[in-house]
Amino acid sequence: MTNYSNQRLKLLYLMKILLEKTDENNLMSASDLIAELNNYGIKAERKTIYSDIDLLKQFGLDIEKVQSKTFGYRILSREFELAELKLLVDAVQSSRFITHKKSDALIKKIFSLTSRQQAKQLNRYVHIHDRPKTINENIYYNVDTIHEAINTGKKVSFKYFDYDTSKKKVYRKNGGTYCQTPLSLCWNEDSYYLISYSVHHDDLVHYRVDRISDVTICDENADTIDAKRFDIAEHSKKFFGMYNGELIRATLSFDNRLVNVVLDRFGKDVIIANGGDRFDITVEISDSPVFLAWMFQFGEQAEIKAPEKLKNSMRSLIEKNRTMYK
Repeated sequence: MTNYSNQRLKLLYLMKILLEKTDENNLMSASDLIAELNNYGIKAERKTIYSDIDLLKQFGLDIEKVQSKTFGYRILSREFELAELKLLVDAVQSSRFITHKKSDALIKKIFSLTSRQQAKQLNRYVHIHDRPKTINENIYYNVDTIHEAINTGKKVSFKYFDYDTSKKKVYRKNGGTYCQTPLSLCWNEDSYYLISYSVHHDDLVHYRVDRISDVTICDENADTIDAKRFDIAEHSKKFFGMYNGELIRATLSFDNRLVNVVLDRFGKDVIIANGGDRFDITVEISDSPVFLAWMFQFGEQAEIKAPEKLKNSMRSLIEKNRTMYK
């Protein structure tokens, strides 16, 4: 590369240096910037540095000139604040559907969104947690493929599996493929689910994305869905815990101390009937072990009042567990 070509890249390298090495707590003088540019084989003078910084400011970089005990330049604000990057790091770490390997790769990319000094703070912020993570490395790309199918109005083909005790995949339908109309991706109970329309069932169905493999976009157009008949938001809300079970309209009673828990679970639009130290709600839920276990964890603070069928499901679950631990 000729010296002339290097000079044409000067503005880009100057921007790179400022973004990587300066922030609200770290300055670089004109001499520092000239020295750094020299490391890239680019010669610069003070006058050109000043004019180049003016051009970068016109371009939109928030560069501040500081004149106090120390003199220099710094990037004052960025696309993401440090506090926002900490939230992103924590979200990536906490996501069970992202593998450890992919989490590490994403966090390194988040580090690049700030200066090297602030990245060190982020690195200290990263803690090693024994959080369970998926072991399906392809989930990251499955999500992208499903989104593309939804956006282009195409069906998706995929295989669905469970793990056995040796952590080996056991495919359902003897390894056969599912061909579905993808409608939405839903985050529930720390897992990602694909909600799709099944022609075979003439209904909405859902699948854990981390147990999907061999995802491809089909040439076949997606089925036209009656939005009034198939309400995705209602489907997600009713299938409590995303486990299949008969939908039942239930009346539930809770201790007043659980009001925040109930609002988090059923949403702020749920109608609360006050009654002294307790309150009642009437909601549609899925009669499933997941819902029953959620209610059971609160002991005497939560009660199924109706219908009798759901109360019997709870009695049966309690009896089975009592028998197991005799």
